[in-house]
Amino acid sequence: MAAVDGRETSVLYKFKSKAGADVIMLAAHGDQALQALGRGPAPQGIFQASDLSALISQGEAAIADEQRALDRAAEEAQAEDRKPPPKPEVTLRQRLWPLLELMRAAQAANTDVVWGV
Repeated sequence: MAAVDGRETSVLYKFKSKAGADVIMLAAHGDQALQALGRGPAPQGIFQASDLSALISQGEAAIADEQRALDRAAEEAQAEDRKPPPKPEVTLRQRLWPLLELMRAAQAANTDVVWGV
């Protein structure tokens, strides 16, 4: 366990649902995923089945926002005749995809997704 902002956190997030295989992320990546889904970093939590549709849409919107920002930065660099900024090694789309797939499976099975429990 490591302390972050005065709270104990594990090194990993393990998202679980009866609907599919566990999704495991390093703490920083799990924090990023939760923030993209409109949640704050938390050592444990739940995405209730009734909220999954909205959460999935929010995750997809965050992915689209990141892509637009990357495209805009590349266009601006080209317009200013400079080298475009490097793309992230792993995009939010790649990072969030496994969790969104688990959430879709959980939605179809009408079950929750939990972590840290």
